[in-house]
Amino acid sequence: MQDNAGPHVKDTGKRDTATLLQHLTTESQNEASQGFDTKSALEIARIINHEDSKIAAAVKKALPEIAQVMDHVARSLRDGGRLIYIGAGSSGRIAALDASECPPTYSTAPGQVQYIMAGGPKALASAVEVNEDSEELGQRDIARRRPTRKDVVIGLSASGRTPYVVAATAYARARGAYTAAVTCNLGSPLAEVADIAIVADVGAEVVSGSTRMKAATSQKMILNMITTGAMTRMGYVYENLMVNVHMQNSKLVERGIRILTKACNIDRTTAVETIKSAGRSVPVALVMLKAGVDKPEAVRRLAKSDGNVRLAIEDNAADI
Repeated sequence: MQDNAGPHVKDTGKRDTATLLQHLTTESQNEASQGFDTKSALEIARIINHEDSKIAAAVKKALPEIAQVMDHVARSLRDGGRLIYIGAGSSGRIAALDASECPPTYSTAPGQVQYIMAGGPKALASAVEVNEDSEELGQRDIARRRPTRKDVVIGLSASGRTPYVVAATAYARARGAYTAAVTCNLGSPLAEVADIAIVADVGAEVVSGSTRMKAATSQKMILNMITTGAMTRMGYVYENLMVNVHMQNSKLVERGIRILTKACNIDRTTAVETIKSAGRSVPVALVMLKAGVDKPEAVRRLAKSDGNVRLAIEDNAADI
């Protein structure tokens, strides 16, 4: 299922959906993949790979807007707000993926980074096309989260015209939330209702209209940047190490041990012992070792710095 515009789109008034779609870059026919169904497997792979190579350049053009959203998200989370994604189809699934990976990667609380998917969680595995055409459902679903000025709400739609997403984003902005649009078409209704627009103009898809391809890949890259950047700005990354990792399983425990050995240039045994004495917290263990303090002092410093590991390490009794 793609997140194409539905029959309730209001950006033109009189033009019908069919007319609208043929003017969208993401719906146009790609000359590079003409005769695609006649190609060999290797030729198909080469065409897709060649088109995929254009995605990073398209995202690069949106870096200033991505950086602005990144800082807004960091401030929001630091101040007790939330990051809420809204999407439908492929865009909604990309949003759900990013939201679900923040807790294990950065130990964020489950409610800090959320997603709203047209059709609900069941739409992650099976298509529920009708929901993405409903402005009313979009408004209802975001209203249930009660967005406020503390929150950042990001609407994702490759077309930029999905009624569900446009209406939900507009509702959130009206309630004071900082809103951003992530789209792949210029001049879209979603961009108009948001405070800021991140546009990755990736061009026509190899398979016309299949926005699970280049469009979705660009959205994944953008969301990776936003949450990774925001968490780094909050101090949940030390150097380039994932120090706020949540050690819930054996793989993550091992990752935590490796992070500590690298960051502090210590052996594995010392790392394991320190993590145990730190209450299985890599940030606490890191501050203990780097600052030469005990657990209570490391915990105090981290609380004072709002979890910013570097500031906690560098705290010499001065106000942070």
